[in-house]
Amino acid sequence: MSKHYKLDRVREMADNDEDFVLAIASAFLEEVPEDAERLKIGVPAKNYKDVYQAAHKMKPTVDLFELGVLDTLIEVQDWGKFEQTDKNVDQQLQIVLTAVENAVEEIKADFGL
Repeated sequence: MSKHYKLDRVREMADNDEDFVLAIASAFLEEVPEDAERLKIGVPAKNYKDVYQAAHKMKPTVDLFELGVLDTLIEVQDWGKFEQTDKNVDQQLQIVLTAVENAVEEIKADFGL
C-alpha cells in the first residue's frame, strides 16, 4: 500500500489498464528524479532559469501522483521564474526532494522496477 504517492488519478486516466499504469509509473521514475536533481543543483547555484524549467516540468506528474507537495514545488518554481533573490527556498526544496525520493523508492518496490 503506497503511503508517499497515490494512483487513484493515474488509474482513472489509464481506465484501469494496468500496463498503462506501469508505463506511467516507469515514466515517473525516468523523469522526476532527473528533474529533482536539476533542482538540487540549481537552487544552491541560483540557476533560476533551470530551476524554473525543472520545477515546471515536474508539476503535472507530482500532481498526478498526488505527492502532496505541489504547492511547495510551485514556490520553488516561482523562486526561479521571478528570480526571487531575496527569498530562500532551501526548506521548500528539501520538502520536495524528500517527497520525490520517498515516492521513487515506493514506486520501485510496488511495481518491481
